[in-house]
Amino acid sequence: MPVGPERTNAQPFDHPALYYSGPAEYLDGTVPFVETALAAGEPVAVAVPGPNLDLLGDALGPVREHVLMLDMAEEGANPGRIIPGVLREFADRHPGRRVSIIGEPIWPSRSEIEYPACAQHEALINLAFAGRDAAILCPYDVDGLDDRALADSLATHPVLIDAKGTRASADFDPQRIIDRYNRPLPAPPRHAVERSVDRDSIDNARWFTASYGRNAGLSALRLVDLEIAVTELVTNSVLYGGGGLLRIWTEEDLLVCEVADSGRITDPLVGRRPVDEYSQGGGLLLVNAVVDLLRTHSGPEGTTQRLYLRLSD
Repeated sequence: MPVGPERTNAQPFDHPALYYSGPAEYLDGTVPFVETALAAGEPVAVAVPGPNLDLLGDALGPVREHVLMLDMAEEGANPGRIIPGVLREFADRHPGRRVSIIGEPIWPSRSEIEYPACAQHEALINLAFAGRDAAILCPYDVDGLDDRALADSLATHPVLIDAKGTRASADFDPQRIIDRYNRPLPAPPRHAVERSVDRDSIDNARWFTASYGRNAGLSALRLVDLEIAVTELVTNSVLYGGGGLLRIWTEEDLLVCEVADSGRITDPLVGRRPVDEYSQGGGLLLVNAVVDLLRTHSGPEGTTQRLYLRLSD
């Protein structure tokens, strides 16, 4: 199934899903994409999980020296980082030029907690790159992923490429995926500790969460990340939601902290735009940069933002 980075629809932004089964199909779908883009003089980046990064790098041979190669399991561990920190960061380095990127944000070992943010990410790419001259090819392992992930991919990608060829997706509807996974988060466990937050308690919230994290076993570096993230969430809650509730707990190997208030987030790309596109700095962009996962539910009843940090580095 050879595929190049040429447009597969009438728009300047091309966002096909590549279904593959096994290494041979993976390379059949990715190597020609890279080689055709390079031959056209386009900047190329590859951001895929480590094993596929090695597979593709070996297949490209010396050509890989002209490609930005990134391990998505590291760079995109938090799906909220991928658009600003991987895709836009690369595209914005090359203004006025068409860029081609292979991005694989969903793989079989992604956790159930991470998956909704991954699916939303794939849907939000269509908003983040609307009107931009770029191609982002997204591989999907049809042997390892479940039916839900494959069905969602048809809603988030306008074009499907597989062993049978290239065809339009009749199910393309990214807004449906954005809405589907904007769902209420599971209730905190009974052992969660709760504190009210308002304008006068921002410092107290930071100190309290740092103390909790230290007792839970976070490293010194991760404690800094926790303080940064909680300060941003609590400050946003006070400024835009009138203050609310902070809850913190541990589950398995994770420290979990959430801030809930009566405000509502209306921008689906909040926290995923480059900082120069925010008039007031983009605090949620910073949160996404330092946490392992950020999940959000926002609606008429209010907003809950829940961050996750691994207790072991």
